[in-house]
Amino acid sequence: MVKKTDKNQARLRRHRRVRGKISGTAQCPRLDVFRSSTNIYAQIIDDVAGVTLCAASTLDKEFEGNGGNKEAARKVGQMIAARAAEKGITTVKFDRGGYLFHGRVKELADGAREGGLKF
Repeated sequence: MVKKTDKNQARLRRHRRVRGKISGTAQCPRLDVFRSSTNIYAQIIDDVAGVTLCAASTLDKEFEGNGGNKEAARKVGQMIAARAAEKGITTVKFDRGGYLFHGRVKELADGAREGGLKF
């Protein structure tokens, strides 16, 4: 019998492997991405203090439209960059959360770069 691989388990395995190498500090926090089938979320996290500095997602009140497409991901990237700029954050470490750097994750990164974040 052929067993089907669980895609989320594989993603979590990749995420754990990357998180062993990437950690956010107060000077250079971590930009974490989570995507579901209908929404996309981004957080800027200081791992040393264990706090979320700012967050943005397609569920925010300012966001309008469909949350599960590339345009929405780019808007979320621009929103997180604007909120980071308010807090004085200019450079981050990008944590793709075990997802491939393609599609919505890439669009979020491009939107954040357009908004002024460097990574």
